[in-house]
Amino acid sequence: MRQVSGELNDLIEPIVVGLGYECVGIEYIAHPTQAVLRVYIDSEDGVVLADCSKVSHQLSGALDVENPIRGNYQLEVSSPGLDRPLMKPEHFDRFKGHAIRVELMQPLDGRKKFKSVLLGLSGQDVLLQEEEQIVKIPFEKIRTARLVPDYEKNDQGRT
Repeated sequence: MRQVSGELNDLIEPIVVGLGYECVGIEYIAHPTQAVLRVYIDSEDGVVLADCSKVSHQLSGALDVENPIRGNYQLEVSSPGLDRPLMKPEHFDRFKGHAIRVELMQPLDGRKKFKSVLLGLSGQDVLLQEEEQIVKIPFEKIRTARLVPDYEKNDQGRT
């Protein structure tokens, strides 16, 4: 997964939590001209534009003062959406029983992509149910994992 440095996470997550939101995850996508720092937030009541704006304003100030990222970047604060990213190990237990889409960094048994039912976490392995088979994927080998929205569940297995 696109993990951010501990320093960046340690700066951002306390601000998000201090404002009363869950910090779902943080992505940093490097690019030579315009990198992107994406922060996903959530709350029990959901997230609206005003929430994203409030968090963005607070994060911008802290990022300007601490200056943890060299070069130009765009800060994006958003809700995780219906296809919520699963970025932390605890997310894989929280969303047991949901359909998810997983992409790996390297093939596992000849496959890099899975669309399966999430069984949870066992140690450092994510467990998926595929028909009658259980697939174990080491957490550190996952590039991306997202929930499959309800409207996609009956999509005839297309990914």
